[in-house]
Amino acid sequence: MAEPGRVDSTSLRAPTPPAQGLWAGLRRLLRQLVAPVLLCLAVQANALTLELREARASVTIQGQTKQLAVQLPYHWDRVHGGLQGAADFELPFTLAELPGRPYGLYVSRLGNAYEIWLNGVLLEKNGDMQNFNGADYAKSPRFVDITPGLLRTENVFRVHIRVDKGRRGGLAPLVLGPLDEVQRRYEHDYRWRNTGSMVVVVLSLLVGGVALVLWVTQVAPPEPGQAGRPEPGQMGRPKAGQAMGRPLRDRLFLLAAIAELSWTVNVGDVLIETPPFGWPWWGMVTIAATAVWVCTMALFCIEVAGWGRHPLVRWLGRWILLLLVANPVATAAALLYGYPLALTLWYAALGLTCLALLPVFMRKALRDGSIAHRMVAVALLLNTLVGMRDIYAFRVSATYGGTTMLRYSSILFGLALAYVVIARLRFTSGQVRDLLSGMAAQVKAKEIALQTRYQRVETLAREQARDDERTRILRDMHDGVGSHISTAIRQLQTGKAAAADVLHTLRDSLDHLKLSIDAMNVPPGDINALLANVRYRLEPRFLACDIRLTWDVDLLEPVAAMDASAMAQLQFMLFEAFSNVLQHANASTLCVLAHPCETPWRGVRLQIIDDGCGFDVDQPRGNGLSSMQQRARGIGAVLCLASAPGRTVVEITLGSVPSGGAVVGD
Repeated sequence: MAEPGRVDSTSLRAPTPPAQGLWAGLRRLLRQLVAPVLLCLAVQANALTLELREARASVTIQGQTKQLAVQLPYHWDRVHGGLQGAADFELPFTLAELPGRPYGLYVSRLGNAYEIWLNGVLLEKNGDMQNFNGADYAKSPRFVDITPGLLRTENVFRVHIRVDKGRRGGLAPLVLGPLDEVQRRYEHDYRWRNTGSMVVVVLSLLVGGVALVLWVTQVAPPEPGQAGRPEPGQMGRPKAGQAMGRPLRDRLFLLAAIAELSWTVNVGDVLIETPPFGWPWWGMVTIAATAVWVCTMALFCIEVAGWGRHPLVRWLGRWILLLLVANPVATAAALLYGYPLALTLWYAALGLTCLALLPVFMRKALRDGSIAHRMVAVALLLNTLVGMRDIYAFRVSATYGGTTMLRYSSILFGLALAYVVIARLRFTSGQVRDLLSGMAAQVKAKEIALQTRYQRVETLAREQARDDERTRILRDMHDGVGSHISTAIRQLQTGKAAAADVLHTLRDSLDHLKLSIDAMNVPPGDINALLANVRYRLEPRFLACDIRLTWDVDLLEPVAAMDASAMAQLQFMLFEAFSNVLQHANASTLCVLAHPCETPWRGVRLQIIDDGCGFDVDQPRGNGLSSMQQRARGIGAVLCLASAPGRTVVEITLGSVPSGGAVVGD
């Protein structure tokens, strides 16, 4: 029975099925039996694992050897800064009983080159113990299998190391114990230092490569005269040169590429035991890569915040560039001349610069920053704190054997940078799409305007053609029909002309009118059709005048140079030649010949031959012959005249010379 005012918790539980209760009881029983066993095994394993920290050391520097007792870790750069040398460490230890299973030895860091001996037996050796500045084997943790037969009750580890100047050499505590336990510890540290570094290298290389490709390929083509001011809420400052309309590459992509590729070199150094060239030059490269990474990330933050025009930010940018220039000097002082304090002070100046930039950048991000701005601010905060921790741990304190954490906090920088790059790429792509849309609209408007203008020009051309044709017809009427009618009127007014002459003049006028109408339907260049029309209209008149008409006309190809106007001019020339035969020649036979002439221009030769009285071709000619010469020049034809009693030849050669090069000959 529950007490008054209390609720019995057992009364609120649902009844447990018998099967479930049985399994629950078995689980409790197993836990009660197995837990003590596991606890004993864990205690036993911990009891069997030794961490050796006390050693007797024999240190040799510049030919002088000193004997001293040391406590591990032994950080060479902290104890013998700016010097190279060698050291022998003896680490005695006692085992309560000889183990019956394999043991393992784990050292988080030692070297730069090293030998590990156990009871006079060489366990492992890496690097040249005599020559300095070679391969560096102090970057990765080391694990050695130890067979039980090598261990005794009283044992001595002897570790011989060769240390280069300024290369983080030394000896970390030795961890000895059962193989599985020690190997787990080694694998844990190896994953953090080596495998994790590989992941960072791949990520940084990917982000840096993409940013570099985008910087090379993504060119913004601003409109001429456009100021280039970014959209509201968009990162970055206006770029110089946009006002002049020059193609631009986004500097944000370049800074991101330089930063990530530089960080790849720095972190990748952990994976390179044998550098491409000797120490300390390779060390100067890796430290310079770190400096470039920090400085370009600071400039990247300035670019993201859009502070390019602020005077103080300009001074900050100059200070960052000054730090970048001072880095090789500090590195050379530390690695070449043995003054590690110079590099420590440089790191301190860089850290203080980041600490000064951090609150201003954070305030800007929290007040009115974009998502990308805030992501970069968080990354900057975390990396600054972690970087200061690493500077203290590895440049100030005596800690040795750990792993820098900045390489992992930089992943957040890489992710923020990748987001910024993607956001900027989307913005640039949107600008390009808008630009293309605007250009397409402008092109379409231009096409419509050109189409309208073309239609207007085409209409004007048709109107001009009609006007030209009307003018030509009026001119032909005036020169042909009008001239003949005027002649007939003058003949009647004088009263001296015979009725036959007046009738002949009127018939010429009528024939001329009919031929003008026929010429409108003759295809351009078709000489056969033109001659057929002339024969149809004039042959009855020749027969009436008792003149026998013969035709020797081949099937002619169209003459390309003869358009409608030229065909009309040729018709007038033929009519004038025929009219002269009818009026003046007193001929009995008229022969018309038309044959192609063998010239490069595939011309046509027309000949009108009569057997009349002839005329003197050297005497001044009348209006008819002068008109024929002018028309021949106009169409680029050659007119030749040859006359003697009994034979007069009028020869017209078409297409025998290039267009515009008409020659008139007699």
